[in-house]
Amino acid sequence: MSLSEPDRELVVAELGREPTPAEAALFENLWSEHCAYRSSRPLLSAFDSEGERVVVGPGDDAAVVEVADGTYITMGVESHNHPSFVDPYDGAATGVGGIVRDTLSMGAYPIALADSLYFGDFDREHSRYLLEGVVEGISDYGNSIGVPTVAGSTAFHPDYEGNPLVNVACVGLLDDERLVTADAKSPGNKLVLVGNATGRDGLGGASFASEDLSEDAETEDRPAVQVGDPYTEKLLVEANEALLDESLVEAARDLGAAGLGGASSEMVAKGGLGCEIALERVHQREPNMNALEILLAESQERMCYEVRPENVEAVERVAEKYDLGCSVIGDVTEGNYVCTFEDEVVVDAPPEFLADGAPMNDLPATEPAGPERDLPDPDLESAFEAVVESPNTASKRWVYRQYDHEVQVRTATPPGDDAAVLALRDAEKGLAFASGADPNWTAAAPYDGARAIALENATNLAAKGATPLAAVDCLNGGNPEKPEVYGGFEGIVDGLADMCRELSVPVVGGNVSLYNDSPSGPIPPTPTLAMTGTKAGYDAPPAALSGEGTLLVVGADGGSGLGGSEYLAQVGGSDRFPELPANPGEVVSALAAVADAPETLAVHDVSHGGLAVALAEMVTDSAGASAEVETVEALFAETPGRAVVETTAPDAVREAFDGVAPVAELGEADGSGTLELSVGDETLSYDAAEIATLRDVLGRELA
Repeated sequence: MSLSEPDRELVVAELGREPTPAEAALFENLWSEHCAYRSSRPLLSAFDSEGERVVVGPGDDAAVVEVADGTYITMGVESHNHPSFVDPYDGAATGVGGIVRDTLSMGAYPIALADSLYFGDFDREHSRYLLEGVVEGISDYGNSIGVPTVAGSTAFHPDYEGNPLVNVACVGLLDDERLVTADAKSPGNKLVLVGNATGRDGLGGASFASEDLSEDAETEDRPAVQVGDPYTEKLLVEANEALLDESLVEAARDLGAAGLGGASSEMVAKGGLGCEIALERVHQREPNMNALEILLAESQERMCYEVRPENVEAVERVAEKYDLGCSVIGDVTEGNYVCTFEDEVVVDAPPEFLADGAPMNDLPATEPAGPERDLPDPDLESAFEAVVESPNTASKRWVYRQYDHEVQVRTATPPGDDAAVLALRDAEKGLAFASGADPNWTAAAPYDGARAIALENATNLAAKGATPLAAVDCLNGGNPEKPEVYGGFEGIVDGLADMCRELSVPVVGGNVSLYNDSPSGPIPPTPTLAMTGTKAGYDAPPAALSGEGTLLVVGADGGSGLGGSEYLAQVGGSDRFPELPANPGEVVSALAAVADAPETLAVHDVSHGGLAVALAEMVTDSAGASAEVETVEALFAETPGRAVVETTAPDAVREAFDGVAPVAELGEADGSGTLELSVGDETLSYDAAEIATLRDVLGRELA
């Protein structure tokens, strides 16, 4: 990929001359879709990003939100899609490293990760190869740096076969005195590079992420993939803490897309300043590197700090203590963004033109057509088993058991539940964390499917008794130059924005990944949402039955629409997408209150796979249930905003939802360890061992 002719003409007009090779490459990367959001930025104004708890919104390395007086969290999300196709292990690992450094650059300590992963059909050998490599990369990196992976999702869909998605979210913790931003503060300050030495890996990574994958991408694009070193990252995490402890940092930026050129130019542009950088001062790990390579390599585990001159020696001492490289590479100025290499000027451009000068794309969009209603009539038993053992709804224990979720000893509710709950002990609060999307939903109905994803994430938090606080999104789409693709992307943006607004959840940051296209076609529009919520204390009701209460389902079933359901994916047919509640905020609030009630024994959200999967997941060896559902459609409908509640006070639950949403009695929990399920005139019976066998398809097939 090279700088396009129209872009070159703009650059020449601004500079008054032809760009140097280093300038042309820098503009190519900074003006790429990956960095400049040329096709998506016109749509992103749909999101509400402000709120009384929002301290730093979109535009920095991560967002900052207040959870209690003086206690903040950071939230960020990143995609590493193309790199994870080319090299699943390093692609996924460096995605973790990048989002952790985004957290560090705000002055926060990373406390939790969530991964949302999307692959082609599970029965494809290549999909399993990618899955195994990605999970190994995430686990090796996250476990090594001591940051727990506590939440996420894993989905399979045929349209990811040529282009998987790896979306990683991170939450960090800080107090109000440690907050750092990315905007340079004052001329005369020094720019200091701390961390790993710069090599040639990841060259052109930003432009690589902004084009469709080709058939030979796994071999031809390998040099664009970064190589991670988690042990250096762990040292960088601790060194960053030491620098903050001593108040040595004025501004910070992670070296991610476009490497040093991206981080340093964005830093001074945000501060309305300039800089002069001597590229040969950068500590390097490969011989004979040229200016362009030093400027644009995306070598990992590096941070760029703005430091007052009198503090440079103290920063160098901290770097030496943690065995990290440290280079004083330049000065903050009031002029242009200038880079020299061995006394030759190789870049001299206005920083705001580099950072924000890319023209936006005005692309045509075609709204996708809605599906017709064409329902099959399968055998109930075979349909139930097909849905429960589908890789999309089956247990993801094979994935999350490879992650250390207990490190840092904050995880009160571990992976495998609706949401993780982290103990923020100093604030005496629980922080709930959920992340994911459903490609079946957004493939069937981009706008309504995205609304459903936002509501489902909020419902996951409410099922643990938490009130939603804020969200970040990772918006994944195919080639936006195709009107039908851009129409679907526009739908997921508007859908997320509208539902988050209805839920009063500000979307405080995010990431966009387009050109997720390959010879096999575009991916489904995929709006991963990572959402946090808070509650008093850390205790939360489990998703598993206790065996001692009445079973209720709270929330409307959406008129039994089955569009986008796993049921139709397994047995065939099509249908309209279910209607979502008109008062989602009230539904979520009522559920959070019920979940925190002492009479509530268990809560589990109803979404992927409908009541069939929700009830199956709640059964244990010591607790079962007898439940009755009127129709097959009611059993498999996936309308979010619903939950199964086991309670000893069913009337109190009905009162909590009076005027908010319907409440229906399903049956009773018991100590049988068996699910007895009546659907119309038919009855199904499965004990916990049979359900576990059905749900263990990933573990069984990947053993």
